Amino acid sequence: MKNYIIALFFIGLLFNSVQITAQTKGAVSEKKSLEKPYNPNEDAQAKINVLLKQAKKEKKNILIQAGGNWCGWCLLFNDFVKNTADVKKVVDANYLYYHLNFSKENKNEAVFKKYAPNADKLGYPFFIVLDQSGKVLKIQESGSLEQGKGYNKEKVLAFFNSYKPAKK
Repeated sequence: MKNYIIALFFIGLLFNSVQITAQTKGAVSEKKSLEKPYNPNEDAQAKINVLLKQAKKEKKNILIQAGGNWCGWCLLFNDFVKNTADVKKVVDANYLYYHLNFSKENKNEAVFKKYAPNADKLGYPFFIVLDQSGKVLKIQESGSLEQGKGYNKEKVLAFFNSYKPAKK
């Protein structure tokens, strides 16, 4: 009886291990198939300066998604925005969408210090909303926008709609 219990225990461990491995491979495969929007070689402040000029002309705010190509949740959010029609419509109409890279190749420390000085307390991705003059309107963590293994459309839309510029 004792050997039977031990055998069941090890079969359970083996099954759990196979299940975890399959889930990990699925997540890695999904991550590989998603667009990699972060550019570690880009001068982030120079890009933001260009976006600020464009934002003034187009009367839009800037939505900065901080993260990196190493971050599955970051890639998933980018994919969610681009492939969820209602969300994409709100973003395209009201924001210039930029991906601020944080990686071992380029931590963009000066940019993070300028726009999100407490970024080290946040997980990735997180969002910085700038108005047309470069003023930070909101720093938003992403955890409250998640649902299951993805994002909640209503919560994301509420966030984006709260910080879209007033149209004159």
